[in-house]
Amino acid sequence: MNELPTPEDQQEIADPLQKRWVRTPPIDIFETEDGLVLRADLPGVSSENLELQVQDNRLTLFGRVVEDLPGNAVLMHQEYNHGDFLRSFILSDDVDHDRISAKLTNGVLEVTLPKVPRAEPRKISIQTD
Repeated sequence: MNELPTPEDQQEIADPLQKRWVRTPPIDIFETEDGLVLRADLPGVSSENLELQVQDNRLTLFGRVVEDLPGNAVLMHQEYNHGDFLRSFILSDDVDHDRISAKLTNGVLEVTLPKVPRAEPRKISIQTD
């Protein structure tokens, strides 16, 4: 006869997404001549597990850390909890949404938020009747 799983076994069988931590990544923002640059520390996040989205003037970043154990390995001790990174910002009207770019290097995401080009002063001709 098969034994029923203990409460501890049931917890381990439960959906692993229920146990994920969500962290707010540390962010640095600085201004350049061309706009703003945002840097976020996302250790353990790969570009495949990173989503950056602009919607309704809100920039949202979501990164997922995926556990990387060999197939036959058994975790014996864990001090680093795997989880997700989530952060969002309201963008000013000065940011050109169509030219936002991002790159991920060694766990640091750098997002460039260019300013909307200002209209150049021009002389307006006046017509007469």
